[in-house]
Amino acid sequence: MPRLAPTRFSLTVLASILAGSGALEAQRHFPSDEAIQAILNEQVTAKRTTGLVLGLLDADGSHRIFTAGRSGNPSVALNGQTVFEIGSITKVLTTELLAEMVSRGEVALNDPVQKFLPAGVTMPARNGRQITLQDLATVNSGLPGMPSNFKPGDMTNPYADYSVNEMYEFLSSYTLPRDIGAQYEYSNLGMGLLGHVLGLRLGKSYFDAIEERILQPLGMRETRIDLSPSLRARLAPGHNAGGSAVPNWDIPTLAGAGALRSTVDDMLRFLAANANPASTPLGRIFESTHAPRASTGSPAMSVGLGWHLLNRPIGPIVWHNGGTGGYRAFLGFDPAKRVGVVLLTNSAITADDVGFHLIDPKFPLSKPPVVRTAVAVDPATLPQYAGTYALTADFTIVVTVEQGALWLEPTGQSKFKVAASAENEFFLNEADLTILFIKDGSGTVTGLRLTQGGAVTPAKKIK
Repeated sequence: MPRLAPTRFSLTVLASILAGSGALEAQRHFPSDEAIQAILNEQVTAKRTTGLVLGLLDADGSHRIFTAGRSGNPSVALNGQTVFEIGSITKVLTTELLAEMVSRGEVALNDPVQKFLPAGVTMPARNGRQITLQDLATVNSGLPGMPSNFKPGDMTNPYADYSVNEMYEFLSSYTLPRDIGAQYEYSNLGMGLLGHVLGLRLGKSYFDAIEERILQPLGMRETRIDLSPSLRARLAPGHNAGGSAVPNWDIPTLAGAGALRSTVDDMLRFLAANANPASTPLGRIFESTHAPRASTGSPAMSVGLGWHLLNRPIGPIVWHNGGTGGYRAFLGFDPAKRVGVVLLTNSAITADDVGFHLIDPKFPLSKPPVVRTAVAVDPATLPQYAGTYALTADFTIVVTVEQGALWLEPTGQSKFKVAASAENEFFLNEADLTILFIKDGSGTVTGLRLTQGGAVTPAKKIK
């Protein structure tokens, strides 16, 4: 089932965790193997994740791998070589490609993106300021999360038919709503564009650039966009939050935002190069992407080049997560202790809390989702909830009434039906999602409150 939140993490939730944790001890250790396995088993049994593979990187450079659940294909075993879509973790490979090219003098962080685009394509600018490569890498460019001309022909593979020409048309016609650098806004468009222009600068496809500069030097032979027959034979099928298999995603134009597929074995190599920069010549280059460069609007979080930095008194956790239609992924490390976690799942159910908890046990594991029971409501009461609700400027939920039931259609996602748990509250157990409609003093519906995975997002009714 769909994930409605327009970003993949909640600053509010993380900030509240930090505020309530008190002083954090400088020392921490991974739990015992038995305790780790119990956490993963709980993720599968109580939280309904289909299957997962966990890789732990210890301070001495050694690693351990754990598995739980199932792949969904009897011929595909879960282990360090199982292939998953890693979604937005692709973004930090994109920004580390940027850092590598900066180290060679091929580009500069303050280069305007316009410099690398074909003639006839115009990047939006504002108040005499142009969007730079760094603005894209720190998601402070002013570009929206997704372009307004993103209209998928197949919602089960939504990025597949979005073309380079459509991206160029959007950029050439877009007006920035605020000054460049004024506000953090997570943008698949911006990161996809960054990967695209880096490829143009090198005269290569995005993947060929990543392979030459990042994957080959690190020995990452199992991280690909297009899978060989042997890698495809090890691909764990993706599953929605209800446990049903769903199609894989293809992301040709915005590849730098989320197109890569990988294994825990390969991601451990990438994690080691970041957590212990001295371990590889690329590590010192990667280290430059970990430094805070922009605010996210929350004291709990800042952003480097692609990476997010969860701020703690004892030093940050450097991390990113990812998700596609049937997969979730987490990658994070403590640069002071040189320990880290990679967690790949073939389920649309997040396991970010497991990743944070294993890096620092002060971050609690989330509780299993509440299974709600539907109640009968008078169909005549439903039309009052119909309308369009804006969670952000670029992300809305359209609510309709069809065949005596309430349906939700989020931006860029397919329509789905919700059941009632009260007269003004509706839910979807498969996505751990509730919608509470808000009324003013006269009884008119003015907005809603979306709760999913512990994160609460208000939305104003605009139509």
